[in-house]
Amino acid sequence: MSLSTTVHAGAAPHSQSEIDTTYRKITWRLIPFLAFLWLLAWIDRVNVGYVKLTMLDELKWSESVYGLGAGIFFLGYFFFEIPSNLMLQKIGAKKTLMRITIGWGATCIAMMFAKTPEVFYALRFLMGAFEAGFLPGVIVYLTYWFPSGRRAKVLSLITAASALSSVVGGPLAGNILNLMGGVGGLSSWQWVFLIEGTPTVLAGVFTYFYLTDRPQEANWLSAREKQLVAAELERDHQALGHREHSVFAALKDARLWLFVLIYFSIVAANATLNFYGPSIVKELGYTNPATIGWIMSGAFLLGAVAQIANGSHSDRQQEVRWHCAGAALLGVIGMLIVAISLGRSPALVLTGLVIAVIGTSSAFPVFWQMPNRLLSGAAAAVGVALINSIANLAGFGSPFMLAEVKAATGGLSPGLFVIAAVELLAVLLILWFVPKHPKARKAA
Repeated sequence: MSLSTTVHAGAAPHSQSEIDTTYRKITWRLIPFLAFLWLLAWIDRVNVGYVKLTMLDELKWSESVYGLGAGIFFLGYFFFEIPSNLMLQKIGAKKTLMRITIGWGATCIAMMFAKTPEVFYALRFLMGAFEAGFLPGVIVYLTYWFPSGRRAKVLSLITAASALSSVVGGPLAGNILNLMGGVGGLSSWQWVFLIEGTPTVLAGVFTYFYLTDRPQEANWLSAREKQLVAAELERDHQALGHREHSVFAALKDARLWLFVLIYFSIVAANATLNFYGPSIVKELGYTNPATIGWIMSGAFLLGAVAQIANGSHSDRQQEVRWHCAGAALLGVIGMLIVAISLGRSPALVLTGLVIAVIGTSSAFPVFWQMPNRLLSGAAAAVGVALINSIANLAGFGSPFMLAEVKAATGGLSPGLFVIAAVELLAVLLILWFVPKHPKARKAA
């Protein structure tokens, strides 16, 4: 077969221009909406980091209550992620993503009634249980549409929404906290949960009518475009060679567990930045919630730009190891700057915080291209969910650890040194144990 064209039996060859045009069409149809859902997920997930600024004082809760509640979200993630991805295989993406989105949005609204630690813990666990499967489901969903050489960029466009969530959610939460206290007899933190959860429920309903499960079912693609996508995915399948389809065989593969450990290390750093970033800024003397929100907004805006740039460059270069490891290393450097500078130099703390956000955020979209080259079919559905569910236990451990360290020492620096060491482990594991993968040959 010619490298300059992709041929489907009985059809005229597809030019590279036609291929690119079709994938631009698919990208514009699917990716902005999936990114919007991920944006809502992160706003609803991490708004406790901003609500904490007033909620703890009003309810007389300790740092430990907050740390446990922030982290227990990931226990729900752990228990329900694999079942969620298996359900996606059976009932399709749009029904699965609809269920997930409505569920976590409704739980976010219910958080306004969390006036005891027990209710707080239960609702955070429930939110994790509902959101479980969203990102792994999207990762598997993209394999139905995009060949491997196009996935890092489109996934970076989606995952950048997690960084953009702080660009939107930080100022939004800060202003609600400043302006809505006492309105309708509700506290300002209650308004945050109500206002930020309601759009998510509405978006979940819309999901069912907007998404298409697979290219063959897309009435917005022509017959030739569907044929082109099928040919591109088949070409990619042949180029990647054998990938494990068996769930049980995949679970016995040491490489799968290597990816669990790598992702665990990256998630630990990311959870720290999301759940304790506002607290770090507050320690610098910024007491206005809106100001804290805008500072975090700026840091995560740069993180979003860096995610997209790193994912795009990875696709162009057909390289993932250094793009992931280098980004994580930048995150380590930023975290160390914050840990060393706290209590000494506010300017250095803010600089380190921005560097940590840029580096850690940029590692995410590129990371997922490594296990995708190992797994396919049902093994991919379970494997991706397993990696994400176990690794996200770091999201439980790191906030709880930081809360306990701060309670014991009076500061966050010792805990931040630990998190930096954990993220450094990801860098070393990638460079030592993840093999180089031959660059895929592109159509001319």
